[in-house]
Amino acid sequence: MRVTVIGAGTMGAGIAHVCAAAGHDVSIRDIEPNVVMDAIDTISNRLSAGVDRGYITEAEKEQAVDDLDGTTDLDSALDGADLVIEAVPEDLDLKRETFADAEDHVDEETIIATNTSSMSVSSIAAALKHPERAVGLHFFNPPHKMGLIEVVLADQTDEETADRAEEFVDGLGKEPVVVTDTPGFASSRLGVALGVEAMRMVENGVASVEDIDAAMELGYNHPVGPLELTDRVGLDVRLDICEYLHEELGDRFEPPEILREKVENGDTGKKVGRGFYVWEGGEPKDVADDEDYDIEDVI
Repeated sequence: MRVTVIGAGTMGAGIAHVCAAAGHDVSIRDIEPNVVMDAIDTISNRLSAGVDRGYITEAEKEQAVDDLDGTTDLDSALDGADLVIEAVPEDLDLKRETFADAEDHVDEETIIATNTSSMSVSSIAAALKHPERAVGLHFFNPPHKMGLIEVVLADQTDEETADRAEEFVDGLGKEPVVVTDTPGFASSRLGVALGVEAMRMVENGVASVEDIDAAMELGYNHPVGPLELTDRVGLDVRLDICEYLHEELGDRFEPPEILREKVENGDTGKKVGRGFYVWEGGEPKDVADDEDYDIEDVI
């Protein structure tokens, strides 16, 4: 297939990587040339790391790089696309605009998918003249390491689109989980609920950041704890999702004050080097020293 990924940020680059590694012809597009170049470099470096670790061969890496191109031009990016995946920021108007622009440049058979982690796919699909072609493909970060993709069926999604979306996910070597278009789908709703409760536990002095995370890692075999995961996702992203779910589902998703304060202070997680943890070299090195929620002060 020819796959176009619109948006070359963290998720867009990861999605393009997975698609190219699976043998698809991939174009990744963003409005900023440097963002596109950074994405191509990131994908190439990750593919090289895969060769070093024995996950892929040098020939497979070279083929994936050859099948990948980046551009700022929407026309060329969408030329001949069988599948479009938008990975732009979590803004409903922006996603609807992206969908409408993409539809103007592709054939009627082209599937147009959104990578939104919580927004209504049906609302995004309403921007299309042919909304039956719309579907949600919710990849998880980092896409090349995570085995799950949620296939989110909008109210308008027809059976052919749903079947093709599942087949595409299978072809990536991922596990498709099919969900209906409800706020937060399955994964975000459950993940945010756990993260929100973990933050409230920090506020209430139940345990330290490290111990809360250790409880879920060692007690429930989670690969990372809910607070470290929040740092990796981005506290600003989590806040946006919380506010949306709070509006749609009620007070149990009301954003904790500690989350609001950290975002206001610019402590948005791994991408800036500070959230619930202090990050160095892409890994958490220490717990962030926040005077207002120092566990020793609370105890």
